[in-house]
Amino acid sequence: MKTKVDKAIESFRSGLNCSQSVVNAYAEEMNVDNEFAMSVSCGFGGGMGRLQETCGAVTGAFMVFGIYNCKKFNDNKERKSKTYEMVQRFSHKFKAIHGVMDCRTLMNCDLNTEEGMRYVVENNIHEKVCEKCIKDSIGIIEEMIKY
Repeated sequence: MKTKVDKAIESFRSGLNCSQSVVNAYAEEMNVDNEFAMSVSCGFGGGMGRLQETCGAVTGAFMVFGIYNCKKFNDNKERKSKTYEMVQRFSHKFKAIHGVMDCRTLMNCDLNTEEGMRYVVENNIHEKVCEKCIKDSIGIIEEMIKY
């Protein structure tokens, strides 16, 4: 049986972005339509639409927390409060591992240039950086979410 990390990395290597890969690892277990989940998370890869701002593995985790809390709590105020709390705790933990949450700093290049894309390929950044961020995000989610 595949772990969530295995499923996410396999998804990433098959062409899903980092955000989609994290959400995909949880969609079935959280009883969320996978096609819808992939559609919603589609624009968050590459640091949100390749703007290289907040890492897609991080935004994917934030979406997982939102889904988790919307299924757990009926009151929207409570849903938001619990989700915001989890986002803040996650952010602290992710920064403790990586120092930052922004894609540009994590990848150390500009994905919107030919030079940056060459750097990604030549230095195996997707495996060394992106896959590590995905693995770490799922590890933190697993610590935080108790079913």
